[in-house]
Amino acid sequence: MRKLHRATLLCVAAAVSLTACAAGSGGDAGRSGPAAAPGADEKFSLTVWSNYSGREQDEVTKALESFTEKFPNAEVEHQGSQDDDKITAGIRSGNPPDVALSFTTDNIGQFCSSGSFQELKPYVERDGVDLGQIPDAVRSYTEYEGNRCAMPMLSDVYGLYYNKDMLAEAGITAPPRTTAELLDFAKRTTRKAPDGSIEVAGFLPTMLFYANRPPIWAPNFGAKWETPDGRSGLASPEWAAMLEFQKELVDFYGYDELERFRAGLGQEYSTDHAFHQRKIAMMMDGEYRTAFLEDQAPDLDFGTAPFPTIKPELYGIGFTTGTIMGIPKGAKNPGAAWELIKHLSLDTDTIVDLANGIKNIPSTKAALDDPRLEVDENFRTFVDLAKSGKLQGNPVTPIGDAHIKAIGDFATSWQAGKVTDLMAGLEDVDRRIDEQIAKSGK
Repeated sequence: MRKLHRATLLCVAAAVSLTACAAGSGGDAGRSGPAAAPGADEKFSLTVWSNYSGREQDEVTKALESFTEKFPNAEVEHQGSQDDDKITAGIRSGNPPDVALSFTTDNIGQFCSSGSFQELKPYVERDGVDLGQIPDAVRSYTEYEGNRCAMPMLSDVYGLYYNKDMLAEAGITAPPRTTAELLDFAKRTTRKAPDGSIEVAGFLPTMLFYANRPPIWAPNFGAKWETPDGRSGLASPEWAAMLEFQKELVDFYGYDELERFRAGLGQEYSTDHAFHQRKIAMMMDGEYRTAFLEDQAPDLDFGTAPFPTIKPELYGIGFTTGTIMGIPKGAKNPGAAWELIKHLSLDTDTIVDLANGIKNIPSTKAALDDPRLEVDENFRTFVDLAKSGKLQGNPVTPIGDAHIKAIGDFATSWQAGKVTDLMAGLEDVDRRIDEQIAKSGK
């Protein structure tokens, strides 16, 4: 499950209009106070939509079934392969699920500000929930401007994966800690054919390919999304340094050669993934990749580490995102829905069992420290990052992922050599983002 970019993203225009077109008979906590919790012996049913499938859907269903230990007469129906577009359509038609699970934390600002996810603060306050149990970075991507409209269900943390054999063949004894070392090691582990075509890329810098996404890269360069006065802040030395680093590596390969190489690589969640097939020596990815490698490339000798940073003092920083859970506008049983969300987001045993099942990072401090959490050497990297207090979550705005798409598209043009003035280009992206936010009226 790759929440940041595997899900189909919610259309900006549709999400902005949700408040006007949403229907349904369920109660909304923001208007009438929190809905009452069901009695311990009360019979009720809940429908849960998620974008899980296959083995991961089975594991999440097990977690949902553990809810019946508290409410023996509850019936929970789990419908998988439901992306954000389907959740949005359900809300707009007046037929939403009771609980919606989304991989797309990019859209939390829209979910909260549009009212498509109900406000959870009344429930949190009524039940005395201690949100301090949740790491700060995880809390940041489940609320918007004081409106908590979602709770977390596990998280993803991103770091460096490296092929130990390839680094050793190049005389490298430890993974890179700085971006200067990453650049050097990438060149040393790259192999080209006599005709100049790339056989193995030491590191693939192509933006928007695999996990190369702007929010994942930004922390490692100290790049911030906003200026102190709240405007878009991409025209900065930090963002420029990030893009210049990527471009230097693109130019080393040659843009056309790199594109030909990339076109022949496997899909991100297939057995043909380039790292699995030893086509790249190093990459950025989340903790979930450890499970994919164990299943699909068990003979590959790899290591994990925090991703290299431009300044040594930044080392150990990183990006986190995760699955979020909300009560959609118009949900028929919001009181029971909250009890299920509270169970999935705060019950330590449930969190640990699910983390072990799908190899994601627990989203509470207690679960991170639980001795039952299965942690090997490579997974330990991501658990330590999650406990470091140095992670950063998604940038949250009322325009969903539009600002992320804007800088991603610009970075793609920059790498292709279509941008002549980097800072002027970044200033133009800032202007367009600020205009979109202003037009949203939020």
